[in-house]
Amino acid sequence: MQLPADLRALPAAQFRALAALALMLIIAQIDQPFPEIAWLHHVPTVLLLVAAPMLLRRWPLSDGAVVALVLFFALHTLGGRYTYSSVPYDDWVRSLIGSAPSDWFGWTRNHYDRLVHFAFGLLFYAPIREIGLRWLGQSRIMAAIVSIGFALSVGALYEIFEGLLTLVVAPEMANGYNGQQGDMWDAQKDMGLAFVGSLLAAGCVRWSGRRG
Repeated sequence: MQLPADLRALPAAQFRALAALALMLIIAQIDQPFPEIAWLHHVPTVLLLVAAPMLLRRWPLSDGAVVALVLFFALHTLGGRYTYSSVPYDDWVRSLIGSAPSDWFGWTRNHYDRLVHFAFGLLFYAPIREIGLRWLGQSRIMAAIVSIGFALSVGALYEIFEGLLTLVVAPEMANGYNGQQGDMWDAQKDMGLAFVGSLLAAGCVRWSGRRG
């Protein structure tokens, strides 16, 4: 069976990364614990997998940029399986070493959503910067500013989307999707973590450039 031309045109590392993400997405549906909410989380990942081969053929990116995007969507897929409020990371860590992050830091909420928002800023920085440099003709400074601004603006738009979602779906479905967990400052904290992630990525790129 011959692969479509868009898939054949992908570098091997990028094809493997996207294939691994597709496999993870399929596995995430096995014995899905929250089927009524999961599809809302997984739609963006499906769209990425459908569109990525065509987009990367037209506007290629480096292996590192594509892997960064896949890593983010892998974290998002895991969150989508359990809903962000129910990812059992405490149980996983406790089964390995006998204690868990919530025990160490006294957490009373599930912080997986915080990790993913931070990862959004951290992992999207390089792809957006590369698009600016390679395809939009931006300077390094402008590409950095746009990449940080992307994390802030998209993070804010996502929080607005979550707010609108609460107005059009059943309350229990909205709560399960949003993962607010009773924190009235949840949206601001999520946006702040995305901002911090993008700043950290910018600092790492700057530091690596100086060392190079």
